[in-house]
Amino acid sequence: MTPASVPGTDFNIEDSNPTDNASIAQVLDARLSRRGLLRGAMGAAGVGTLAATGLSGCATAGGSLPAAASQLGFNPVAKSLADAVVVPEGYTAQIVYALGDPLTASTPAFKNDGTDTDFGNRAGDHHDGMEWFGLDAQGKPSRNANLRGLIAMNHEATTDEKLASFFLHANGGTATLPRPAEEVDKELMIHGLSVVELQSDGKQWAYKPGSAFNRRVTTMTEAVIHGPARGSEHLVTKYDGTGSKARGTLNNCGAGKTPWGTYVSGEENWFGYFFRDAKDDDARKKDKQVQALKRYGRKAGEASRHGWESAGSDDRFVRWNNSAIGTSAKDDYRNEMNTFGYVVELDPYDGKALLRKRTALGRMGHENITFARVVVGQPVVAYMGDDARGEYIYKFVSEAKWDAADASGANRLAAGDKYLDKGTLYVARFKDDGSGQWLELSMDNPVIAGSSYFEFKSAADVAIFTRLAADAVGATKMDRPEWAGVNPKNGEVYITLTNNSNRTAATADSANPRVYTDMKGSKEQKGNVNGHIVRLAEKQPHDDRFRWDIYLFASEAGADRGSVNLSGLTDENDLSSPDGLVFSKASGICWIETDDGAYTDKTNCMLLAALPGRLGDGGEKTLTYGDKQVRTHMGKEQTTATFKRFLVGPKGAEITGITETPDGCALFVNIQHPGENTKMADIADPAKYESRWPTNVGYGAGQRPRSATIVITRQDGGVVGA
Repeated sequence: MTPASVPGTDFNIEDSNPTDNASIAQVLDARLSRRGLLRGAMGAAGVGTLAATGLSGCATAGGSLPAAASQLGFNPVAKSLADAVVVPEGYTAQIVYALGDPLTASTPAFKNDGTDTDFGNRAGDHHDGMEWFGLDAQGKPSRNANLRGLIAMNHEATTDEKLASFFLHANGGTATLPRPAEEVDKELMIHGLSVVELQSDGKQWAYKPGSAFNRRVTTMTEAVIHGPARGSEHLVTKYDGTGSKARGTLNNCGAGKTPWGTYVSGEENWFGYFFRDAKDDDARKKDKQVQALKRYGRKAGEASRHGWESAGSDDRFVRWNNSAIGTSAKDDYRNEMNTFGYVVELDPYDGKALLRKRTALGRMGHENITFARVVVGQPVVAYMGDDARGEYIYKFVSEAKWDAADASGANRLAAGDKYLDKGTLYVARFKDDGSGQWLELSMDNPVIAGSSYFEFKSAADVAIFTRLAADAVGATKMDRPEWAGVNPKNGEVYITLTNNSNRTAATADSANPRVYTDMKGSKEQKGNVNGHIVRLAEKQPHDDRFRWDIYLFASEAGADRGSVNLSGLTDENDLSSPDGLVFSKASGICWIETDDGAYTDKTNCMLLAALPGRLGDGGEKTLTYGDKQVRTHMGKEQTTATFKRFLVGPKGAEITGITETPDGCALFVNIQHPGENTKMADIADPAKYESRWPTNVGYGAGQRPRSATIVITRQDGGVVGA
């Protein structure tokens, strides 16, 4: 399945007239490579089809949406360690948008040698969650547009070692403190979000560098606080003494699309960017925030991820010092960390509207946010995971009831105010019998109002210190809850639990039942090494009760089927560390992406396609750990008819972020941090880079690896995966 390509070769398949199938494939690969395309392996019939039809788009474009897939219509790709994107035969993947690509007509082309600047007008780094927002021929918002639209995207982080984002800097950057201001300025700007216009001519996709819709949101962009935390004393900073404004968004991971047509993005591992002085606990004295700061991962004296606070006395650097060094919160940035950790909302169609931080959805290490199908007269319901070991699964139920007129309203962010600023936040407790309860996180819950664990005085406190509220009510600690997705066929909710090296036999429970040893070469790995996917069903999305089972136990194919490979995975569909999860509204396919470090001696990270059944289609399983028995509830075993590998990525890359055009015929996938295991000391020698993708397939200048967005289409113009 290796995609052959010959970068830089200038063949034209229409003119070459090759005489044998091998020559056809070679000429085609050369042509695709020049355009930043990657061809799935195929036989002569596949080549003939492409030559006849081109990449002409979806066969159903302009008509009704295709029916949901009844089976997966592709041959599974093999595991791969190649520095390439591998897709099935009959498919083509094109690179459309990569780190550093200019977003304005006047921004210089990306040299990719560490000398580039002006990242406020370029694609950011670590492409992650994203969503499609259609445009009609006149450039107006359209829910049904398939050939022109906007991609709103997260730029989560940057590839780093020893503080510096070394691929961004000519000599690899400075790995000691203080950090140079010019290096930190680059790093501040590659985080955040971007909006970029894409268009297809029916054969190829391209982004538009000069589009008026193109936009960057960075760590420096003004944002507005909304919801119950607005005005809280815990959000007061030197930047804004009213607690109603903040700057920027940070470490954005998963994403979602609201029923009213805006983009929502989760701020995930933001805490590591801040620094607290070793004596800060003493400086705060009896401030209850000391407990909260530790609970959110920021102990006094611990180094920050990049040392941004060391770059000088300018406000843009000082804000990353979270210490209480002034006479009050208005004099320093002791509360700056509290302005991060939220779901943020952006209207991709309106480049002038400020980013809004929706505090009613809680403060945590947010992955994505996914919405239940809206019903007129019923609340809007959203599901979220908190991505850290031993954290929780959450649900938000709006106070306002859904009005169908809001689906196409002119003021989309006003609809966000209506549905996301007031409501009730819940956290999940899983019970051994396969039932579950949503526990209310509000001052109306006497457990929180009277908590001796942490002092909650207001709804703002619950919104800002959500993890402590979930602790107080006794929610179930999960194995890194990440993306959530709602099955459009039956409304069931799927949540990926990526892995947990801290899970032990003593802490194993029904919803997190596996504890085992896995070998990566000679290295022993313990806990829930490969992760799993839990599935929930509710009578109504706003109910406070649910039923659950485990849809999938991720595993290596050769692992013990009695204790580890409980889903019966084979070489065609085994995986480790499920992360991104999105259901296609066009085909019903559940797309599952991996962010793995446990199985990477055998394969790079991957994308799989699934046609899941329904809760309860399997049975019960009891796992034994010494004198302890753990009974769990599991879905049916998997087969390649309904679950198989669709894509494998380049070396060192995570596969994350996925969206599609409404017809399901163009699938956008993000390839994040290829080559992330490269050493900073090797920056001058491209031969030592772990990856050189996508430049090794002809996209862009230089040889440094770049995060990038690809678009996958079927060569016969059909629905992807079906």
